[in-house]
Amino acid sequence: MLAQLLETYPDDVTVVYRHFPLNSIHANAQEAAEASEAAGAQGAFWEYHDFLYNNQAAWGNLAPDQAREFFVTAATSIGIDADQIAADLENDTYKDLVDADTNEAFGLGLGGTPSVLFNGELLSGQTLPPLAFWVWDAFVQLEFLADRQYDAAPEMVIDVEKIYIATVELESGDVFTIELFPESAPITVNNFVFLAQEGWFDGISFHRVLPGFVAQTGDPTGSGIGGPGYFIPNELDASLSHGQAGMVAMANSGPDRNGSQWYVTLGDVSQLDGAYTIFGQVSEGLDVVQGIAPRDPSVDPEAPKGDIIVSITIEEQ
Repeated sequence: MLAQLLETYPDDVTVVYRHFPLNSIHANAQEAAEASEAAGAQGAFWEYHDFLYNNQAAWGNLAPDQAREFFVTAATSIGIDADQIAADLENDTYKDLVDADTNEAFGLGLGGTPSVLFNGELLSGQTLPPLAFWVWDAFVQLEFLADRQYDAAPEMVIDVEKIYIATVELESGDVFTIELFPESAPITVNNFVFLAQEGWFDGISFHRVLPGFVAQTGDPTGSGIGGPGYFIPNELDASLSHGQAGMVAMANSGPDRNGSQWYVTLGDVSQLDGAYTIFGQVSEGLDVVQGIAPRDPSVDPEAPKGDIIVSITIEEQ
């Protein structure tokens, strides 16, 4: 996965390695880390590290003296100086370095591996699968996205007494239109119009499409965690419901945490009523929406990108 990330972003990604031996559950993890550093001093850190990783079953449950013998012999297997490895282990040459790495990890709140820290925030394994390439790719894309994001939500420029029609063109050439509801959700419609006119949605995929439920888009990273850099509040109109296909609403990460992600309902999902801002309805091309390619990243995180939006144009009447 790291190799794929480096190959994809050779000029943008640097891998910095820190040891975090889980000594409470792996008795020989500390000395394995020290041996890897000793191999690194001979210019063979990754070769040695990978050899130990791929042979964990052979040394993980050995007695300490037997494990040390394995680590020394492993040096011979990859063609480096075994006597130097033995001397470094005997003299605890790299113990302080490994201990410092471990203390740093605990200080950051890491409780185990794998763990993900993004911009200083610890993301739980329940939230994201840390070993999936798309997750790391999304983090890189989020860094790129920062240049496109805004400091604040747009000023109100729409006229709530006018009609606004959004025409969504897909890469396939298919088109569907949305009648927006400025009277019910003025802040949301204003936000959508602003982002569309800024080209925010151009080239974005429908990253989550669950037949009978919703087709979701609006995140340039395609991960479901990207947004415009600000939030707008919920606008809940009790007269509107998710009870049929073709309703257009904002996805959010909690109450009043709406940004740029939105979805179209693909069936009766009225269980969403009261939690998400409905701000429009498909007026033409519902068959196009129903034909958007299914994609469920929670089941297949490595699935190809979803159907792409070429552009969204806004007509004011």
